Amino acid sequence: MYVQVDQSGKIGDTKVPTVLAFSNAVGYAILIPATVKRACIQELRRRGKSGTTLYLQLFATGLYLLLKDYIQDLALVTIDVEYPGHDAEIKLYFLNLLRRAGIVVPAARIRFQHIGKKSGAHKRAKAVFTGATESDKVVGLGEILAEF
Repeated sequence: MYVQVDQSGKIGDTKVPTVLAFSNAVGYAILIPATVKRACIQELRRRGKSGTTLYLQLFATGLYLLLKDYIQDLALVTIDVEYPGHDAEIKLYFLNLLRRAGIVVPAARIRFQHIGKKSGAHKRAKAVFTGATESDKVVGLGEILAEF
């Protein structure tokens, strides 16, 4: 099975929630509330993390929380390019999180590409972001920080 992944509400914008969603034959969306993002960034900065790397790792952690229960059944995951020039770094963080959880996925099964606004993943992420649809899961602070 092949899925596309999109984000609505940048992970670094702490005024709005972030929604990560995937879609194709199946769909799933997680919501990271703005308050959780603010608290997470504050705690990670307290731990010495900073700069672009902090946001790339947060994005990779969001991808992990979105896909970890489904990734074994997916032949290909196409992630919308959210941070141009940083795809390899995000992929590395994401694959390391999976490996740490005992989930081994070949790197070739994960790719980055612009997926466009007509994608089911984009529509699902946007619908959750605007409140038209509920997320499948709301992510808490502890879930994110547990991965750091």
